[in-house]
Amino acid sequence: MIHLEAVTPDNWRTDLHVREDQRTFVADRTCILARAWAYRESRSHAFIIYNEDTPVGMAMYRDIEDMEAYAFDQFFIDERYQGQGYGLEAARQIMKLIEEDGRYKKVYLCYIDGDVAAKNLYEKLGFHETGEADDDEILMLKQLD
Repeated sequence: MIHLEAVTPDNWRTDLHVREDQRTFVADRTCILARAWAYRESRSHAFIIYNEDTPVGMAMYRDIEDMEAYAFDQFFIDERYQGQGYGLEAARQIMKLIEEDGRYKKVYLCYIDGDVAAKNLYEKLGFHETGEADDDEILMLKQLD
């Protein structure tokens, strides 16, 4: 069963990584932890994704106060656990937390051009491209109910 646990002093050193060919698409564990710290005043929330007791990935979201939106800006499943449906279920759980928070009605995220798996996953969650990009980062948006 997939569940999320907040990053804590007890789990932050969890050994998680993506495949070599995915490293241009996804931030690594250290980068996610650094971003969570850097955006701590924007209510950043960093999680370890677990399947039962096994850590299988990481995710982070935060507020973008000036845009009155959330940023679901960090997410990956470890290379050892990809292709098993963990990513979709974990992303759904992140989105549920965001919706329950209820502060904003929009969620933004970016994927790197060429990362077809990420684009497909985010479209399954109801995100659509905005037509905006920052170099190779394609901006997507989901309006919340």
